[in-house]
Amino acid sequence: MSHDSFSRNTRIPAPCIIDDGTVIDKQDMQRVLTDLNRVRYVHTHDGRTTSEGEGCILEVFADPHRATMVANHALYLNVYSFDYLQLSKTDDESRFDLIQDDRRLRLIPLTNPLQDQAERGINAAELEAMVAEVLSASLDVQIDDEENFSL
Repeated sequence: MSHDSFSRNTRIPAPCIIDDGTVIDKQDMQRVLTDLNRVRYVHTHDGRTTSEGEGCILEVFADPHRATMVANHALYLNVYSFDYLQLSKTDDESRFDLIQDDRRLRLIPLTNPLQDQAERGINAAELEAMVAEVLSASLDVQIDDEENFSL
């Protein structure tokens, strides 16, 4: 057995976090936060609340040169602004704590992906009508082009 096949067989599995745990990988942090929409946020520094409110997460990104910003009920979250993401769940709510030294930005979802998906869903009849309209318009253009070409 070669060294490469030995190291592949003894590799430690990737973490599996279910509702409660610590996420340190920036890409994993970004994936989890991207699913959030409307949140209640609480910003604490040295254990004291400095700001709180409600807002919509408009962007989650990973860039070591850009800032995390919360303004005008909009949140722009840079996972590089934080050391890790702490996930926790109580009976009535999930919490997403972004932590950097003595600073914590707690995000409490006001919606969940299941509700968001149901609200965004298009029923089959609406989708069929839209496709029929597009196909009809495309056919009309083709007929017009053929008529103009034969003249």
